[in-house]
Amino acid sequence: MIAQYIVNNYEKAVFMTSKDIAKELKISESTVVRFASELGYNGFPELKTALQEFVKGKLTTLQRLEITKESNEEKLLAEVLNLDIGSIKQTLNEVDVGTFKKVVDCILNARKIYIVGLRTSTVIAEYMGFYLNLLRDNVIVVKRGVSDLFEQILRVEREDLVIGIGFPRYSRRTVDLLKYAKSQGATVIALTDSFISPLARIADEVLTAKNSIISFVDSLVAPLSLVNAIVVAVGTRERETITGVFEKLENIWEEYEVYLTKF
Repeated sequence: MIAQYIVNNYEKAVFMTSKDIAKELKISESTVVRFASELGYNGFPELKTALQEFVKGKLTTLQRLEITKESNEEKLLAEVLNLDIGSIKQTLNEVDVGTFKKVVDCILNARKIYIVGLRTSTVIAEYMGFYLNLLRDNVIVVKRGVSDLFEQILRVEREDLVIGIGFPRYSRRTVDLLKYAKSQGATVIALTDSFISPLARIADEVLTAKNSIISFVDSLVAPLSLVNAIVVAVGTRERETITGVFEKLENIWEEYEVYLTKF
C-alpha cells in the first residue's frame, strides 16, 4: 500500500513526512517507519532523501520550494550547512581517485581546454576557468554573450579537452555542446551528479559530486570543492612552471595596487 502510494504520487511524496503519509493512508506512523526500515533505510528521513535524489531532475522550482516551507530560519541554518557537509563527505567517499588523476592528466596534456557550464553551473565554470587560467594559457570558458555558444567551440579539435559541468535540472545546451565536441574528436570530461546523467553518457571520463536539493537553490558546495581539488592537483604537478608566473603576477598586483594593503 505504501509503496504503491509513493510510486503513484512521487512528486508529492518527496515532500511528505512519515506522519503525512500515515494520515493520507489512514495507517499508523510506525507502519510507515517500518516500511522504510524494511527497504534498508535508517528511518523514513533517509528514504525521503533517496526519493528526492531520484526525482530531483524533474522537480520544478515551485515543487522544490515545498521542501523548506515548514522550516524556521534557525532550523534552516543548521539543515543547510549540515546538508552541505554531508554532500562533501559523500563526494569524497564516492569519487574515483584513478579517474581524478586521469582528469588532471587530460588538463595538462590538452592543446586547448574548453569549460562549459551554463545556468547555475556557470559559477563553477567561471571559478574553474579563473584558476586554470593562472596555471595554463590555453583555457577558454564558454559562456553566453555576444557570440553564440557554438561559435566559441567551433574550432575544437582532437587534441583538445572539453570539460562539461551540469547538474539537475540539466541544461540542454550544455549537452548539445558536449555532443558537438565529441563529434569533432575532442576528449570530453563530465563533472556531474551521477553516471546516468546526460552529460556522463557523452563523456570519456566522469567525476561525480553530490549536489543537494536545498529548496529552490542548487547547492554547489561539493562540486566546487571537487574543482578546488582538481586545480590544486594541476598546480602541484606544474609547481616549477607556475612559480615564475606567480612571481610576475605578484609584481603586477603590487605595482597596480590590485589588492588592499592597508585597512
